[in-house]
Amino acid sequence: MAIRPATPDDLAPLSVLLDGYRQFYHQAPDIEGTRRFLQARLECGDSHILVHEGAKGELEGFVQLYPLLSTVRLAPLWLLNDLFVAPSARRGGVGRALMQAARELAESQGVGHLKLATQIENHAAQALYESLGWQRDTTFHHYGLLFETTASRA
Repeated sequence: MAIRPATPDDLAPLSVLLDGYRQFYHQAPDIEGTRRFLQARLECGDSHILVHEGAKGELEGFVQLYPLLSTVRLAPLWLLNDLFVAPSARRGGVGRALMQAARELAESQGVGHLKLATQIENHAAQALYESLGWQRDTTFHHYGLLFETTASRA
């Protein structure tokens, strides 16, 4: 399976995949906003995006990781924030290959801790993660806070 870092040349097909991912999480389609978001990630280099190419060179899936730091561990960790496989490529090992590539990339960068979150109802993803050795967090409750900022109102 051909997995490689995303490049600016991938912007259009990657935007379609990321917009599909957003819609999976009940967001309204926004291909232009998605394109701008991805372009900023690629230009800033503030995330690691790996893509899977199908036999004909089409993008079939991606994984996106964000670097973080753990004060408790005194070490870097990465948030595996996004994993998406096009519906037509599911059940073919693409998700598994992307997850393994994400781990290998982290290891090569000296990062020994990955974390992720998924919907409680997303049993297919949970089965994949657990088959790869990921463990559900039973130590911490995770919380979120959403609010508008002056920048988001503009």
